[in-house]
Amino acid sequence: MNFEYFIAKRIISAKDYKSSISAPIIKIAITAIALGIIMMLISIATGIGLQKKIKEKVSAFNGDIIISNYDTNFSIDSQIPISKDQDFYPNFSSIEEIRHIQVTASKGGIIRTATDFEGVVVKGVSNDYDWQYFKEFLVAGTLPDFSSELNEDILISFYLANRLDLKLEDKVVTYFLREDSKKPPRSRGFTIKGIYNSGFQQFDEQFVIADIRHIQRLNKWNDNEIGSFELFIDDFSEIDAIGNKVYEETSSLLDVQTIKDKYYSIFEWVDLFDFNIALIIGIMILVAGINMITALLVLILERTQMIGILKAVGASDWMVRKIFLYNAMYLIVVGLFWGNVIGIGLLLAQKYLKLFPLDPNSYYVSEAPVYLDLGYILTLNVGTFILCLLMLLIPSYIISKISPVKAIRYE
Repeated sequence: MNFEYFIAKRIISAKDYKSSISAPIIKIAITAIALGIIMMLISIATGIGLQKKIKEKVSAFNGDIIISNYDTNFSIDSQIPISKDQDFYPNFSSIEEIRHIQVTASKGGIIRTATDFEGVVVKGVSNDYDWQYFKEFLVAGTLPDFSSELNEDILISFYLANRLDLKLEDKVVTYFLREDSKKPPRSRGFTIKGIYNSGFQQFDEQFVIADIRHIQRLNKWNDNEIGSFELFIDDFSEIDAIGNKVYEETSSLLDVQTIKDKYYSIFEWVDLFDFNIALIIGIMILVAGINMITALLVLILERTQMIGILKAVGASDWMVRKIFLYNAMYLIVVGLFWGNVIGIGLLLAQKYLKLFPLDPNSYYVSEAPVYLDLGYILTLNVGTFILCLLMLLIPSYIISKISPVKAIRYE
C-alpha cells in the first residue's frame, strides 16, 4: 500500500476537512483552476476557429496559391491571359501536397437594375471548379452547373442581392467597359441561380460567380486562354514552402503568389491570435498556480501537528511532502474536471446554437467560430496539471524546515 497516498486520501475524506479553516481557500483554488481552464479552452477554441474560418473563406475565393501572368497594375481583372496547356494542369503531380487545381478568370463589371447599380467582379469558373466551400455558404437556390453548354446562371452574394433587391431567377444585366473608352460598354444578361453568404464582407460585396466562357468571349480569348490557376493544398501551415516549390516548377513567365502574400494584412492580423492565446494561457496558469500555492501553504499550516507526529515516528521530509502533493493533485483534478465540463459545454452551445454574434466588418465572420479537437484539450489539461504541480514543489519544501518537537506543540 502507498502510505503517502493512503494518508492523503484519509485527509481528503475526513469530515472536518470540509469545515476546516482552509475550506474556503481550497474552494477558491479549485474555482481559480476551473475558471482558468474555461478561459484557456475558450481562447484556444475560438482563436483557432477564427483563424481556420478566415483562412477557409479567403481560400474559397482565391485558392491557396495563385498562378497568373505578371500584371503591371496588380488589378483584380484578368488582363493578360495565360495558356491552359501547362505541364502541371489538370494534375499537379510533381508536388503531392497539392490537392486540387482549377482555372479561373475575373473581370470587373457593373450590375444595373431599374433603381440602382453596383460594381462587381465577375469570376468565371469552369467544370473543374471545387464548390466545397460554396456548398457551405449557399443560403438559397442551387449551385450553377458549368459542365455542359454555356449558360447564363450565376451565383450572387446575399449582400448584393439585398442591396440591389434581387431574388432567385431574377434576370440581371451586367455591363463591362471596353479598353477603348470611346466605345459603349458590353453587356451580358445573367440569371440568379443561387445566393451565397460567406460572412466575409470584403468578398461578398464584390464577387459574382459565372461561367468562365463569358469572360473569355468578353476578352476575345480562345478556349485555351484563362486568367489564372488556383491551387488548393492539404496543409495550410506549409503554404510558404509549397508556394516556393510551385514557383520552381512553373515557367519564369508565370507569377506565383500565395494568399498570405496577396492578403498580407489579413494574415498578419490572424497571426496575432497565436500571441494572444499564449498570453491568456500563461496568465491563467500563473493565477491558478498562485492560488494552489496559497491553498497548499494553508493546508501545511493547518496540519502542522500532523507533520510533527509523522516526522517523530520516522517519516522522511519527502514522504510528508508527497502527502500534501497528493492532496494538491486531487484539488487540481477537481478544478480541471469542472473547468472542462463548463468550458466544453459553453463551446458546444456556441458551436451549435450560435449564441455570440460578431461584426463581419471587423472579424470577417458573423459569429464566433469554435474549433474543438481532443488533441489540444488533452494537451491543455495535462500541461496545466504538470505546471501547477511543479509550481507546488518549491512551497512544499517548507515541510523540511518544520521541527517535530515544535510542530507537536504547535496550536
